[in-house]
Amino acid sequence: MRRMSAFQIQMMYFMCTWLEKKGQLFFACMEVVIQASKIKEKARVVAMDMRGHGKSTSENDLDLSIETMCNDVLAVLKAMYGDSLPAIVLVGHSMGGSVAVHVAAKKALPSLAGLVVVDVVEGTAMASLIHMQKILSSRMQHFPSIEKAIEWSVRGGSLRNIESARVSVPTTLKYDDSKKCYTYRARLEETEQYWRGWYEGLSDKFLSSPVPKLLLLAGTDRLDRSLTIGQMQGKFQMVVVRHTGHAIQEDVPDEFATLILNFISRNRIGPHGVEIPGLLRPSQKKP
Repeated sequence: MRRMSAFQIQMMYFMCTWLEKKGQLFFACMEVVIQASKIKEKARVVAMDMRGHGKSTSENDLDLSIETMCNDVLAVLKAMYGDSLPAIVLVGHSMGGSVAVHVAAKKALPSLAGLVVVDVVEGTAMASLIHMQKILSSRMQHFPSIEKAIEWSVRGGSLRNIESARVSVPTTLKYDDSKKCYTYRARLEETEQYWRGWYEGLSDKFLSSPVPKLLLLAGTDRLDRSLTIGQMQGKFQMVVVRHTGHAIQEDVPDEFATLILNFISRNRIGPHGVEIPGLLRPSQKKP
Protein backbone atom coordinates (compact mmCIF):
# COMPACT_ATOMS: atom_id res chain seq x y z
CA MET A 1 0.00 0.00 0.00
CA ARG A 2 1.21 3.53 -0.68
CA ARG A 3 2.51 5.66 2.15
CA MET A 4 0.29 8.32 3.72
CA SER A 5 0.73 11.91 2.60
CA ALA A 6 1.80 14.57 5.07
CA PHE A 7 -0.52 17.18 3.58
CA GLN A 8 -3.31 18.12 5.97
CA ILE A 9 -5.02 21.06 4.27
CA GLN A 10 -4.70 20.51 0.50
CA MET A 11 -5.73 16.92 -0.05
CA MET A 12 -7.10 14.43 -2.49
CA TYR A 13 -8.81 12.64 0.35
CA PHE A 14 -9.38 13.85 3.82
CA MET A 15 -10.50 11.72 6.68
CA CYS A 16 -11.93 13.10 9.88
CA THR A 17 -12.40 11.30 13.15
CA TRP A 18 -14.68 12.83 15.75
CA LEU A 19 -12.51 14.01 18.64
CA GLU A 20 -15.05 14.46 21.38
CA LYS A 21 -15.27 11.67 23.92
CA LYS A 22 -18.97 11.47 23.10
CA GLY A 23 -18.25 9.51 19.93
CA GLN A 24 -16.33 9.03 16.73
CA LEU A 25 -16.90 9.90 13.12
CA PHE A 26 -14.75 8.94 10.16
CA PHE A 27 -15.07 11.32 7.25
CA ALA A 28 -13.34 10.64 3.92
CA CYS A 29 -13.39 13.41 1.31
CA MET A 30 -11.97 12.81 -2.17
CA GLU A 31 -10.65 16.06 -3.51
CA VAL A 32 -9.52 19.44 -2.29
CA VAL A 33 -11.02 21.17 0.71
CA ILE A 34 -9.50 24.32 2.09
CA GLN A 35 -11.58 25.07 5.15
CA ALA A 36 -10.27 22.07 7.09
CA SER A 37 -9.78 24.24 10.17
CA LYS A 38 -13.53 24.69 10.59
CA ILE A 39 -14.18 20.96 10.33
CA LYS A 40 -11.20 20.29 12.61
CA GLU A 41 -13.07 22.00 15.41
CA LYS A 42 -15.04 18.77 15.51
CA ALA A 43 -12.68 16.35 13.80
CA ARG A 44 -9.10 15.26 13.24
CA VAL A 45 -8.05 15.59 9.60
CA VAL A 46 -5.76 13.00 7.96
CA ALA A 47 -4.84 13.26 4.28
CA MET A 48 -3.87 10.68 1.67
CA ASP A 49 -2.84 11.07 -1.94
CA MET A 50 -5.08 10.06 -4.80
CA ARG A 51 -3.14 7.67 -7.02
CA GLY A 52 -1.15 9.62 -9.59
CA HIS A 53 -2.02 12.99 -8.10
CA GLY A 54 0.28 13.48 -5.10
CA LYS A 55 3.81 12.78 -3.91
CA SER A 56 3.10 9.15 -3.10
CA THR A 57 3.90 6.62 -5.80
CA SER A 58 2.32 3.30 -6.71
CA GLU A 59 3.20 0.40 -8.98
CA ASN A 60 1.18 2.12 -11.73
CA ASP A 61 0.28 5.77 -11.27
CA LEU A 62 -1.59 5.80 -14.58
CA ASP A 63 -4.03 3.10 -13.50
CA LEU A 64 -6.95 5.37 -12.68
CA SER A 65 -9.61 2.73 -13.25
CA ILE A 66 -12.55 3.17 -10.92
CA GLU A 67 -11.93 -0.30 -9.48
CA THR A 68 -8.32 0.51 -8.61
CA MET A 69 -9.16 3.86 -7.03
CA CYS A 70 -11.94 2.30 -4.95
CA ASN A 71 -9.54 -0.40 -3.77
CA ASP A 72 -7.03 2.30 -2.78
CA VAL A 73 -9.64 3.94 -0.55
CA LEU A 74 -10.63 0.65 1.06
CA ALA A 75 -6.97 -0.29 1.59
CA VAL A 76 -6.29 2.94 3.45
CA LEU A 77 -9.37 2.47 5.63
CA LYS A 78 -8.28 -1.08 6.37
CA ALA A 79 -4.76 0.06 7.30
CA MET A 80 -6.06 2.82 9.57
CA TYR A 81 -8.90 1.04 11.32
CA GLY A 82 -8.65 -2.68 10.62
CA ASP A 83 -12.04 -4.26 11.24
CA SER A 84 -13.13 -1.58 13.74
CA LEU A 85 -14.41 1.09 11.39
CA PRO A 86 -16.14 4.12 12.93
CA ALA A 87 -19.13 5.76 11.26
CA ILE A 88 -18.09 6.87 7.77
CA VAL A 89 -19.27 9.69 5.54
CA LEU A 90 -17.78 9.62 2.05
CA VAL A 91 -17.43 12.98 0.32
CA GLY A 92 -16.12 13.48 -3.20
CA HIS A 93 -15.72 16.32 -5.68
CA SER A 94 -15.77 15.79 -9.47
CA MET A 95 -13.90 12.56 -10.26
CA GLY A 96 -13.54 12.06 -6.52
CA GLY A 97 -17.33 12.12 -6.30
CA SER A 98 -17.43 9.19 -8.67
CA VAL A 99 -14.98 7.30 -6.47
CA ALA A 100 -17.08 8.04 -3.39
CA VAL A 101 -20.25 6.74 -5.07
CA HIS A 102 -18.55 3.59 -6.35
CA VAL A 103 -16.99 2.85 -2.95
CA ALA A 104 -20.44 3.18 -1.39
CA ALA A 105 -21.93 0.91 -4.06
CA LYS A 106 -19.47 -1.85 -3.20
CA LYS A 107 -21.22 -2.25 0.18
CA ALA A 108 -17.81 -2.98 1.69
CA LEU A 109 -18.21 -0.43 4.50
CA PRO A 110 -20.79 -1.67 7.03
CA SER A 111 -20.47 1.56 9.02
CA LEU A 112 -21.12 3.87 6.05
CA ALA A 113 -23.39 6.60 7.38
CA GLY A 114 -23.53 9.22 4.64
CA LEU A 115 -22.56 10.14 1.07
CA VAL A 116 -21.85 13.63 -0.27
CA VAL A 117 -21.16 14.31 -3.95
CA VAL A 118 -19.89 17.69 -5.08
CA ASP A 119 -20.69 19.00 -8.56
CA VAL A 120 -20.57 15.84 -10.60
CA VAL A 121 -23.56 14.43 -12.49
CA GLU A 122 -23.48 11.46 -14.85
CA GLY A 123 -25.28 13.11 -17.77
CA THR A 124 -23.15 16.26 -17.81
CA ALA A 125 -19.92 14.36 -17.21
CA MET A 126 -20.54 11.83 -19.99
CA ALA A 127 -21.43 14.61 -22.44
CA SER A 128 -18.21 16.44 -21.58
CA LEU A 129 -15.85 13.51 -22.17
CA ILE A 130 -15.61 14.09 -25.93
CA HIS A 131 -14.16 17.54 -25.20
CA MET A 132 -11.80 16.49 -22.41
CA GLN A 133 -8.62 15.94 -24.45
CA LYS A 134 -9.08 19.35 -26.08
CA ILE A 135 -9.59 20.96 -22.67
CA LEU A 136 -6.49 19.29 -21.25
CA SER A 137 -4.33 20.19 -24.25
CA SER A 138 -5.50 23.80 -24.33
CA ARG A 139 -4.62 24.57 -20.73
CA MET A 140 -1.23 26.02 -19.89
CA GLN A 141 1.24 23.15 -19.42
CA HIS A 142 4.38 24.82 -18.06
CA PHE A 143 4.80 27.49 -15.40
CA PRO A 144 7.98 29.44 -14.58
CA SER A 145 6.89 29.71 -10.95
CA ILE A 146 4.17 28.53 -8.59
CA GLU A 147 2.84 32.08 -8.33
CA LYS A 148 2.32 32.16 -12.10
CA ALA A 149 0.39 28.88 -11.88
CA ILE A 150 -1.82 30.31 -9.14
CA GLU A 151 -2.40 33.47 -11.16
CA TRP A 152 -3.32 31.45 -14.27
CA SER A 153 -5.77 29.27 -12.33
CA VAL A 154 -7.69 32.28 -11.06
CA ARG A 155 -7.54 34.37 -14.24
CA GLY A 156 -8.55 31.36 -16.31
CA GLY A 157 -11.66 30.91 -14.20
CA SER A 158 -11.07 27.38 -12.92
CA LEU A 159 -10.77 28.84 -9.41
CA ARG A 160 -12.34 32.00 -8.05
CA ASN A 161 -10.74 32.27 -4.63
CA ILE A 162 -7.11 33.42 -4.66
CA GLU A 163 -6.55 32.34 -1.06
CA SER A 164 -7.68 28.79 -1.68
CA ALA A 165 -5.68 28.70 -4.91
CA ARG A 166 -2.53 29.51 -2.93
CA VAL A 167 -3.18 26.39 -0.88
CA SER A 168 -4.42 23.97 -3.54
CA VAL A 169 -2.44 24.80 -6.69
CA PRO A 170 1.16 24.22 -5.46
CA THR A 171 0.53 20.59 -4.57
CA THR A 172 -0.86 19.84 -8.05
CA LEU A 173 2.53 20.73 -9.55
CA LYS A 174 6.02 19.27 -9.69
CA TYR A 175 9.28 20.82 -10.81
CA ASP A 176 10.72 19.44 -14.05
CA ASP A 177 14.51 19.80 -13.89
CA SER A 178 14.95 19.08 -17.59
CA LYS A 179 12.53 21.84 -18.63
CA LYS A 180 13.32 24.15 -15.73
CA CYS A 181 9.67 24.79 -14.98
CA TYR A 182 6.64 23.46 -13.08
CA THR A 183 4.27 20.97 -14.68
CA TYR A 184 1.17 19.09 -13.53
CA ARG A 185 1.66 15.98 -11.43
CA ALA A 186 -1.40 14.17 -12.76
CA ARG A 187 -1.06 12.98 -16.37
CA LEU A 188 -4.79 12.81 -17.00
CA GLU A 189 -4.43 12.94 -20.79
CA GLU A 190 -2.82 9.47 -20.62
CA THR A 191 -5.75 7.91 -18.74
CA GLU A 192 -8.54 8.33 -21.30
CA GLN A 193 -9.29 4.60 -21.34
CA TYR A 194 -10.72 4.91 -17.83
CA TRP A 195 -12.85 8.05 -18.19
CA ARG A 196 -16.16 6.44 -19.17
CA GLY A 197 -15.87 4.01 -16.28
CA TRP A 198 -15.79 6.88 -13.81
CA TYR A 199 -19.25 8.12 -14.74
CA GLU A 200 -21.31 5.40 -16.44
CA GLY A 201 -24.21 4.41 -14.19
CA LEU A 202 -23.21 6.99 -11.59
CA SER A 203 -26.69 8.46 -11.01
CA ASP A 204 -28.33 5.08 -10.39
CA LYS A 205 -25.52 4.02 -8.04
CA PHE A 206 -25.89 7.28 -6.10
CA LEU A 207 -29.67 6.98 -5.83
CA SER A 208 -29.55 3.32 -4.79
CA SER A 209 -27.25 3.94 -1.84
CA PRO A 210 -29.40 3.48 1.29
CA VAL A 211 -27.54 6.04 3.41
CA PRO A 212 -28.36 9.78 3.71
CA LYS A 213 -27.13 11.61 0.61
CA LEU A 214 -26.25 15.21 -0.21
CA LEU A 215 -25.61 16.58 -3.70
CA LEU A 216 -23.91 19.99 -3.91
CA LEU A 217 -24.14 21.70 -7.30
CA ALA A 218 -22.95 24.98 -8.78
CA GLY A 219 -26.12 25.14 -10.91
CA THR A 220 -29.40 23.28 -11.40
CA ASP A 221 -28.66 22.80 -15.11
CA ARG A 222 -26.26 20.04 -14.07
CA LEU A 223 -29.05 17.67 -13.01
CA ASP A 224 -29.75 14.75 -15.35
CA ARG A 225 -33.13 13.00 -15.70
CA SER A 226 -32.51 10.28 -13.09
CA LEU A 227 -31.37 12.77 -10.49
CA THR A 228 -34.22 15.17 -11.27
CA ILE A 229 -36.75 12.40 -10.63
CA GLY A 230 -34.88 11.22 -7.53
CA GLN A 231 -34.73 14.73 -6.12
CA MET A 232 -38.48 15.20 -6.66
CA GLN A 233 -39.04 11.91 -4.81
CA GLY A 234 -36.95 13.11 -1.87
CA LYS A 235 -34.25 10.47 -2.26
CA PHE A 236 -31.46 12.91 -1.46
CA GLN A 237 -30.84 16.44 -0.25
CA MET A 238 -29.67 18.90 -2.88
CA VAL A 239 -28.10 22.31 -2.36
CA VAL A 240 -27.25 24.71 -5.18
CA VAL A 241 -24.29 26.80 -4.07
CA ARG A 242 -24.59 30.12 -5.87
CA HIS A 243 -21.76 32.28 -7.21
CA THR A 244 -19.28 29.43 -7.50
CA GLY A 245 -17.61 27.49 -10.26
CA HIS A 246 -16.98 23.77 -10.46
CA ALA A 247 -14.64 23.84 -7.46
CA ILE A 248 -17.30 24.71 -4.89
CA GLN A 249 -15.15 23.64 -1.94
CA GLU A 250 -12.43 26.08 -2.99
CA ASP A 251 -14.53 29.01 -4.11
CA VAL A 252 -16.57 29.19 -0.89
CA PRO A 253 -14.68 27.07 1.67
CA ASP A 254 -16.52 28.42 4.73
CA GLU A 255 -19.93 27.71 3.22
CA PHE A 256 -18.77 24.29 2.05
CA ALA A 257 -17.54 23.34 5.53
CA THR A 258 -20.81 24.54 7.06
CA LEU A 259 -22.84 22.46 4.60
CA ILE A 260 -20.83 19.35 5.46
CA LEU A 261 -21.16 19.88 9.20
CA ASN A 262 -24.89 20.62 8.87
CA PHE A 263 -25.35 17.40 6.88
CA ILE A 264 -23.63 15.42 9.62
CA SER A 265 -25.68 17.12 12.31
CA ARG A 266 -28.99 16.91 10.45
CA ASN A 267 -28.63 13.17 9.92
CA ARG A 268 -27.35 12.61 13.45
CA ILE A 269 -24.19 10.94 12.24
CA GLY A 270 -21.53 10.32 14.85
CA PRO A 271 -21.81 10.85 18.60
CA HIS A 272 -25.59 11.05 18.91
CA GLY A 273 -26.76 9.23 15.80
CA VAL A 274 -24.81 6.15 14.79
CA GLU A 275 -23.91 3.51 17.34
CA ILE A 276 -20.22 2.68 17.07
CA PRO A 277 -19.05 -0.74 18.31
CA GLY A 278 -16.75 -0.58 21.32
CA LEU A 279 -17.57 3.03 22.15
CA LEU A 280 -19.40 3.75 25.39
CA ARG A 281 -22.04 6.45 25.52
CA PRO A 282 -21.78 8.90 28.45
CA SER A 283 -24.70 7.15 30.12
CA GLN A 284 -22.89 3.83 29.77
CA LYS A 285 -19.61 4.94 31.33
CA LYS A 286 -18.64 3.48 34.64
CA PRO A 287 -18.54 5.90 37.61
